[in-house]
Amino acid sequence: MFAMPISAIVTDIEGTTSSIDFVHKSLFPYAKRELRTFLHGHADDTEVRRQLEDTAKIEGRSLSLDEAATVLERWIDEDRKLTPLKELQGMIWAQGYAAGALSGHVYEDTPIYLRRWHAAGKHLYVYSSGSEAAQKLIFGHSDAGDLTPLFSGYFDTRIGAKREPASYATILTRLGLLGDSVLFLSDIGEELDAARAAGMQTCQLIRDAKAKPFLAHAQAKDFSEVPVT
Repeated sequence: MFAMPISAIVTDIEGTTSSIDFVHKSLFPYAKRELRTFLHGHADDTEVRRQLEDTAKIEGRSLSLDEAATVLERWIDEDRKLTPLKELQGMIWAQGYAAGALSGHVYEDTPIYLRRWHAAGKHLYVYSSGSEAAQKLIFGHSDAGDLTPLFSGYFDTRIGAKREPASYATILTRLGLLGDSVLFLSDIGEELDAARAAGMQTCQLIRDAKAKPFLAHAQAKDFSEVPVT
């Protein structure tokens, strides 16, 4: 049990609500495979152009369309948590979901407990390195149906890095809640450390034998073990 009653739950996606393999073996390869075709087909779109400009700024040099594609492909391989990449991936995945080429994986217990917590009056939020649009796609086109009505909001890297306490402090400010009443769920110990430093309650999901336990945090093998009353 936590120090105070939990009124809001903020959850990570990879390794928490959804399989890491789904992201790394389905979503990332799909985005990389479709990237160049997408960029050539949408190079005149305002938002795509903005993300390409931000890609060039991060690289510190001007980039042709194909040079930008090469940089973005490298970022995918390196699993870089950079906003231009995440925004463009979200646009590409949107097409994949719309075409029926993708379906968002969630663990079997995820929809059960999201619905249970929502019904109990807990406000649910997502904080992931994937763009807000990509988050909505995973839950909107999940294997368990459209789960987006369960969520009150979404946060991505535009508010800050997931291992920085300031990011979680920003979330608390936006929610207008004290940290003790907000529970953050993740499989990554460093993210949990940052959330706790900002005042949040924390619980680590250990769904995979490869997960590194951080014993300073409550732990659960799935959502049924998360001690939320």
